[in-house]
Amino acid sequence: MTVAVVLFTSDLRLNDHPPLRAALAAADEVVPLFVRDPGVQAAGFDAPNRTAFLTDCLHDLDTALRRRGGRLVVRSGPVDREVGDVVSRCGATEVHVAAGITGYAHRREERLRDHLDGRGVALHVHDTVITAVAPGRLTPTGSDHYAVFTPYFRRWSTERLRETCPAPRTVRVPDGVDGEPLPSRKELSGISPDLPSGGEKAGRDLFSRWARSGLSDYEDLHDDMAGDATSRLSPYLHFGALSPGELVRRARSHGGPGAEAFVRQLCWRDFHHQVLAARPATSARDYRTKHDRWRGEKDAAEDIAAWREGRTGYPVVDAGMRQLRHEGWMHNRARLLVASFLTKTLYVDWRIGARHFLDLLVDGDIVNNQLNWQWVAGTGTDTRPHRVLNPVVQGRRFDPKGAYVRRWVPELHEVEDRYVHEPWRLPKDLRTRLDYPEPLIDLADGLARFKHARGRD
Repeated sequence: MTVAVVLFTSDLRLNDHPPLRAALAAADEVVPLFVRDPGVQAAGFDAPNRTAFLTDCLHDLDTALRRRGGRLVVRSGPVDREVGDVVSRCGATEVHVAAGITGYAHRREERLRDHLDGRGVALHVHDTVITAVAPGRLTPTGSDHYAVFTPYFRRWSTERLRETCPAPRTVRVPDGVDGEPLPSRKELSGISPDLPSGGEKAGRDLFSRWARSGLSDYEDLHDDMAGDATSRLSPYLHFGALSPGELVRRARSHGGPGAEAFVRQLCWRDFHHQVLAARPATSARDYRTKHDRWRGEKDAAEDIAAWREGRTGYPVVDAGMRQLRHEGWMHNRARLLVASFLTKTLYVDWRIGARHFLDLLVDGDIVNNQLNWQWVAGTGTDTRPHRVLNPVVQGRRFDPKGAYVRRWVPELHEVEDRYVHEPWRLPKDLRTRLDYPEPLIDLADGLARFKHARGRD
């Protein structure tokens, strides 16, 4: 009997999983393995919301494997050590894994390759598992990556995607490979009250429902904050419970402007992956520095605390921050607004905001989180790095009746529409009855400070 190992990382699914298909084609038996990496915990990426969602994904993956005669083997420890031990116990001759994107993933892969080479075991790394188009496949003349989204999107749109592969019917796992019990949500604390359930089944069901009811209107409604018309698929993409390539194909099969707008968002995800793959340091350093002298925790402690708590006095900003805490997720337009407010109105270091998002977001990852924060802060790939989003103007435009604000800021539930985004304009006797703070800063003062800091006044 020949044996292969499939190491699951950010690809927790059975449908459209090239490493698993390759292992099944190459060996009689396969060990589906997931390793709980202490390096991830030490880096602070095991936030409660993501750990809970990951737990759901592992249970769902194990259930799907058991339906096919297999099971998921879960281990804890350094990845190279645990994979090496499993290889020794089952006599595997090859290991299959999806290509990672981050510097940490690359170092993990190098350690694993060195460890397996010493045992005469082949390591096969598969691309286009975590992204639709592999980072580095598309490059402009004279550079190793695209630094501007639009030309990347034009090129990406013409790329032929690999064929998707169905989930296997049978997975035979060798005897004698032990693992630890699957983790449980009950063991966790600090989880957002309305965190969604994870797993491939939940993700596929969600996409199917949304494709029937929301995809066609996505172009027109994706910025409607109260309408909540986005797909909410980002956590499933982050954990690989859904295949980005399969989603592109399925969306395109529906056709229409809504589908194309959704595909464009999937391309944004690939765009950020190819940027970080080429410039790993941008996870912590400016992609394009503006030589900012950001305010930090010491000199902006009260402002930062108010922002985190959703008590800035700007309703649409506070609504977004409260949604984040309650759901472990935030509407995309709100993400832009709260990030612009922190970095450009309060002039606080984007890394402070990115860290807070990583502490709570169920879809938070180094690639999209950090590069989206840099895009808003003007240190990333935005071609208009000095733009500032006015929360009052944006609130009126994307939440005109204040329904999104009222959902998350109940203090303003009875306020008239004309005042809901500017409660400080209420008559004084009404304003004093509200348990809602005055604005942290006048928007004009914040804009003047930002322009001065960027040398544009």
